[in-house]
Amino acid sequence: MHKLLFITLFIIFSKPSAALGEGSLAGGWKPIDITDPTVIDIGKFAVNEHNKEDKASLKFVKVVRGESQVVAGMNYNLTITAADADADADAVKSYVALVWDKPWMKFRKLLAFKGPI
Repeated sequence: MHKLLFITLFIIFSKPSAALGEGSLAGGWKPIDITDPTVIDIGKFAVNEHNKEDKASLKFVKVVRGESQVVAGMNYNLTITAADADADADAVKSYVALVWDKPWMKFRKLLAFKGPI
């Protein structure tokens, strides 16, 4: 009996949202509107920063999937399509980018860029 009470209290105090039956925790990833102009701008930023860092020549095409996470600002995990400007124009490939954005500070940073996937 005491063990069950302890487990119940542990769940309530360690994960209050789970105890309340809520589906997502603060800081969890949530789907976003990939047609939102801000999301598109962040996708373009990710490709441009990758090009600078890796001396690449990718050309942004579009964001095909995305999710956001509230942090000290917002993290964006985007799947982006891009074409290599030096290759065949039809050679569009997918990449995954992680961008940290703090718009009130005019701060944006590319944390990761992987691909093609």
